[in-house]
Amino acid sequence: MIRIHARLAAGLTRLEVEGHEGHLEDGRVCAAVSAITQTALLGLQAVAEQHPDLVSIDITEE
Repeated sequence: MIRIHARLAAGLTRLEVEGHEGHLEDGRVCAAVSAITQTALLGLQAVAEQHPDLVSIDITEE
């Protein structure tokens, strides 16, 4: 099971994605969730690089 936790507040959005779909449908669901999540991160990183005076991003690997 893939669990996505989204927390929204005034001026704050927090998103956590965890788990695995258990190889149902040859892993396509897991791959889709991963691709969407990574695309969002790469897009935000690109915006931060283009507008460093307006946007900063901190991506930490744990």
